[in-house]
Amino acid sequence: MTRRGYGTWPSPIDAEVVTAASRGYGALAADGDALYWIESRPEEGGRGTLIHHRDGRSTELTPVPFNPRSSVHEYGGGAYCIAEGTAYFVDFADQDIYAVAVTDRRVQRITNDSDRYADLTVAGDALLAVRERHPPDAAEPDNELVRVDIATGIATVLHAGHDFYAAPRLDDGARRVAFLVWDHPNMPWDGTQLVVAEYDGKGLRGETVVAGGATESIVQPVWHGERLLFASDLSGYWNLHAYDQSGVYCVLADDAEYAGPAWQFAASYFVPVGPGHVVARRVEDAQSTLVVIDVDQGLASPLHDGCCSYAALTRTPAGVAFVAGYPNQPGRVEELKLDSRTALSVAMPDAHRIPTGVISVAETITFPSTHDASEAHAYFYPPRNGAHDGLAGELPPLLITTHGGPTSSASPDLNWNVQYYTSRGWAVADVNYGGSTGYGRDYRMRLNGRWGYLDVADCVACVRHLVAAGRVDPARVAIRGGSAGGYTTLAALAFTDVFRAGASHYGVGDLVALDRDTHKFESRYLGTLVGDADALRERSPVNHVDRLNCPVIFFQGTEDRIVPPNQAEAMRDALVGKGIPVAHEIFEGEGHGFRRAENRRRVIEAEYAFFARVFGIDAPGLVDVAIANTSALS
Repeated sequence: MTRRGYGTWPSPIDAEVVTAASRGYGALAADGDALYWIESRPEEGGRGTLIHHRDGRSTELTPVPFNPRSSVHEYGGGAYCIAEGTAYFVDFADQDIYAVAVTDRRVQRITNDSDRYADLTVAGDALLAVRERHPPDAAEPDNELVRVDIATGIATVLHAGHDFYAAPRLDDGARRVAFLVWDHPNMPWDGTQLVVAEYDGKGLRGETVVAGGATESIVQPVWHGERLLFASDLSGYWNLHAYDQSGVYCVLADDAEYAGPAWQFAASYFVPVGPGHVVARRVEDAQSTLVVIDVDQGLASPLHDGCCSYAALTRTPAGVAFVAGYPNQPGRVEELKLDSRTALSVAMPDAHRIPTGVISVAETITFPSTHDASEAHAYFYPPRNGAHDGLAGELPPLLITTHGGPTSSASPDLNWNVQYYTSRGWAVADVNYGGSTGYGRDYRMRLNGRWGYLDVADCVACVRHLVAAGRVDPARVAIRGGSAGGYTTLAALAFTDVFRAGASHYGVGDLVALDRDTHKFESRYLGTLVGDADALRERSPVNHVDRLNCPVIFFQGTEDRIVPPNQAEAMRDALVGKGIPVAHEIFEGEGHGFRRAENRRRVIEAEYAFFARVFGIDAPGLVDVAIANTSALS
């Protein structure tokens, strides 16, 4: 297109592309020569479905209305398992367990109660699972390790007494079960214990705590013959460890991460591929590669480095499969053949053909934190198409994005929401502030006691770094984040004067209310991140609206159980009362995050229209957004 004499440019990425390309893949599993995964479908109201793939053909096993998705810990994960051509899955609607055979695809119910299940594992004629019960008068739900009889659906408690359970894994001889436990106030990346117990097919006995503790995080126990493999961050990084008759030992000491934070159940970061070898995802300074580890020799060899990210690793007859992330292509399911070391695409979304010239590829940047002497990190996306919105020839506006968690991390994978902005002449910086994973335990723990200070300071430092380098316009800087990133966004707006506008997606404005209302899994997390009741009040943006003087837009789902809708409502009311321009968009039926295609489209279009209005950008095709106190924009 030609606009304002700036020449011919490709059209910018529109919201239709953002939603059409947002079909996602996860939770890979293999059974013989068949591969399975859960495919998210925004066009079907955000429903997920279980896919069976064999001989180049993919078949849906869970038709409408089934939606394999667990609600244990609210974040779920581990919603299905496979054995001998039958899939056992948790349906989101009622959290009961169902079975579906590949041969006839008939869905049959196994459990019929009001409990929640996750982290399913087949154990002969039963399933091992984590169960979460919500008694009506209890202060918080009960979490237990259970055995579910497949024929009757009756669940028997195998282990109870800890606040949380995860990863029940049966050894090859069906004689031992390994599992993880932890207790308040820990989150699983703070400290967990790895337990091994004898299993007689009905119950457990003779349990042994193999590794872990209050300050050691254990992730992903996997049986490897007589050995039990797992990741431990005892050294400061999640390194591969083993337990056998000789005891516990580190397989490979490395200043790199071989696992990640357990926000969901059943993440797979490494997978045995033979009697003495493991394929693992290795992350150094948030950069991912695949390596082959000789478990006996303690040596790692490079295997594959062609992707930005590798997730959900699983063994296949010819090699390994994983969800691959790329900087300039949509994420997809791939299989890597170990003999030839060639990767083949198995499944990918139907995306529009986008000219490569309009895709902005992330640059890794490191800069000093303004909070302490440490360094912070970000992925910077330069603008690609300034002619479209009349921004060519001038310093671009900057959008700072803040990831959730806050114990999560930004990724350089192709992100269509980022590209929506860069294809319109904006720069985007996705910040891995202190507390992010991918840089070791010390960096992750930097945020403890300093949430709302350190993360904000690192976002500010990123802006100053880019301004000093002459890459962005200091007068047009916005910030956006979801969940914990929404809190960082609101804190940055309340406690600094660097940002001129913000967007909070189901974010936190009142820490005291969140501490009162949030779910069990994170019910003590604020004490670690912030501190006591006085600190919660002091660091709540809703208590500092006198210092917040720029426009904000809020996006919120009505069914959010993690950050309830009252958070956005309280912030909106406080800012409206102060005369600040505010928009508040509510999405019926959505939870913690937006899954439906029409809502995803509305969010990106409304957010951009709001920012364009604030910055006086004369962009074509902006959607209407209802803004209170619009006179303050002039």
